[in-house]
Amino acid sequence: MPVAQPSNSDVCEVICHDEDKVRRLRPKVGEVDGLAPLFKGLGDETRLRIAHALTVEKELCVCDVAAILGTTVATASHHLRLLKSLGLTKSRKEGKLVYYSLDDDHVRQIVRMGMEHLAEGKGNA
Repeated sequence: MPVAQPSNSDVCEVICHDEDKVRRLRPKVGEVDGLAPLFKGLGDETRLRIAHALTVEKELCVCDVAAILGTTVATASHHLRLLKSLGLTKSRKEGKLVYYSLDDDHVRQIVRMGMEHLAEGKGNA
């Protein structure tokens, strides 16, 4: 996918910066370290669909997820394991079935806020 070249209206015409803002914000930007895996996990359309399904239904077995997505159980299981390894889902085994749910309400809120953003027409690039 080509990267958009900045137009003259997208960049400063002179190079300068606000020393106070830079001094205050430089240490703050490091606070996001460790957050990228969350967005990596949700950055794949299939995994995001799984997360969205798990915001609607509290818990789904791997077979349910595969049927909902129209994929194989192996594909659904692969994505669910990755979501689990990233700390976004948790699982429990009941007999021969494995059920997945979102790890906590933060993930649910992120997905819901993203859906609201999309509904406002702001998520289309």
